Amino acid sequence: MDRTVRSAEDVFALLDGLFSSPDGRVRTADGAALWDGFYADRARAVPFFVAKPDESLAGYLDQGLILPGRALDLGCGPGRNALFLASRGFEVDGLDLSPAAVGWAEDRAREAGADVRFACGDAFRLVGQELSGPYDLIVDSGCFHHLPPHRRVSYLALLDRVLAPRGHLALTCFAAGAMGSELSDADLYRALDLQGGLAYTPESLRRIFSALTEVRLRRMHQEPPGSALFGEAFLWTALFRRDPEERSG
Repeated sequence: MDRTVRSAEDVFALLDGLFSSPDGRVRTADGAALWDGFYADRARAVPFFVAKPDESLAGYLDQGLILPGRALDLGCGPGRNALFLASRGFEVDGLDLSPAAVGWAEDRAREAGADVRFACGDAFRLVGQELSGPYDLIVDSGCFHHLPPHRRVSYLALLDRVLAPRGHLALTCFAAGAMGSELSDADLYRALDLQGGLAYTPESLRRIFSALTEVRLRRMHQEPPGSALFGEAFLWTALFRRDPEERSG
């Protein structure tokens, strides 16, 4: 008989384990081995493999909605947004669970002569420790929608720890009705499978990030193949701001 739960993190670890198959392979997208396989063939025709920044992220900078500062790219993959931010004057940390993704991002950074610090590991353990805030900008283009529901709690706690006052979260995630699983949270635990990623509605994103101020929330623009920017219409793109807490008296 195994009685190991003593803290909220123990509960989260137990729930993480429920999404693992009997042979130990992680069926959710939080397994490093799973993502290493995804990134193994760099020549695959995967939209996210292009060396282009999100059109929304470029737009936020062009419109003056965000300004250069310290940035963290969560789930940075091959580093396309991290390298773009470095080219626009940001001090950038990139983090991914997959060693293959981080290796590719480091190769791209060397080729571009970009100064980006990349790290490999679990964001909920590294951010705030090895990668310390505060960050003026946190970019998440495809990490959030791969988290099981209970890890939203960890995600919000991460933002609370390291997002600076007046700092921004630039989020890109699957749009309900276009891409991703639309099962309820309860049904996801019954299925024990994230089905490739979770779809969100604008209402659900606003509810989850209600402690932040919404600046933009729209469908990502579909970018043509020859564009210098990344854009897929099956994604939401959102910009949220952390406003300083008001003090009474």
